[in-house]
Amino acid sequence: MTTTIKAVEEQQDSPFALSHLDALESEAVHIFREVAGEFERPVILFSGGKDSIVMLHLALKAFAPAPVPFTLLHVDTGHNFPEVIEYRDRTVARHNLRLHVASVQDYIDRGVLRERPDGTRNPLQTVPLTEAIQQHRFDAVFGGGRRDEEKARAKERVFSLRDEFSQWDPRRQRPELWQLYNGRHAPGEHVRVFPLSNWTELDVWQYIAREGIELPEIYFAHEREVFARNGMWLTAGEWGGPKEGETVEKRLIRYRTVGDMSCTGAVDSDATTLDAVIAEIAASRLTERGATRADDKLSEAAMEDRKREGYF
Repeated sequence: MTTTIKAVEEQQDSPFALSHLDALESEAVHIFREVAGEFERPVILFSGGKDSIVMLHLALKAFAPAPVPFTLLHVDTGHNFPEVIEYRDRTVARHNLRLHVASVQDYIDRGVLRERPDGTRNPLQTVPLTEAIQQHRFDAVFGGGRRDEEKARAKERVFSLRDEFSQWDPRRQRPELWQLYNGRHAPGEHVRVFPLSNWTELDVWQYIAREGIELPEIYFAHEREVFARNGMWLTAGEWGGPKEGETVEKRLIRYRTVGDMSCTGAVDSDATTLDAVIAEIAASRLTERGATRADDKLSEAAMEDRKREGYF
């Protein structure tokens, strides 16, 4: 027993040992290269949120100095934060990437989808997403989901098979022993791929700091007009907030996760630097989605229900 412990300690002290961030990066790079070798038409879901930003950074590293061999896809709810959309477009132009945008507003205008009474459009993303996958015949779809975010995501494998209707069946999850990934799928099916599955929110931020990755400003503390709803600070906007009796006030806040403005809550924070954000997250006992996403609070199984229907 003593010999085993000593061997582990010597391995950790070795100058050739990987740090935990190096190990996570190596795993993600391996996943990107594996998909490039197995699939014909992969696509990266890119919203301009921190997880998709890290995912794109890893893809750029995986294939450098060659260009990324994948296109990008964003399901635009029409209620996104302007700072995030500006960052998305700037990043696409900087790296000379191709971006497909599936617009929820287009589906509403055509009468395919209806606005929800609560104003949130996050649940409306499923149809535009699945139709974009079918239209462009994408056979592998990279997502930035992580297992620490939510219990339904914790059940999902790195390679997650979706049927011809883009639906997820937990009973069809495949074993992934020794990091061997099975991308086999029938015509019409595709695979959702999650390179950040084993990362935590803290890992993501530590990696952002180490790599010097630029982020949209809303991830850092700033003053913004918000109002309280269901225990969260929401941004006022055309989507339907605030309602009667909800008072707008200016507060010092930041966003831990970024999605549709109607369901993404801010947190009180004075963290204006990466080090301050990392310290704040390290002390937090709530996951980012548990603390700031109203769409995950619709029911105990809200995320799993949406995933079964084809959601991310």
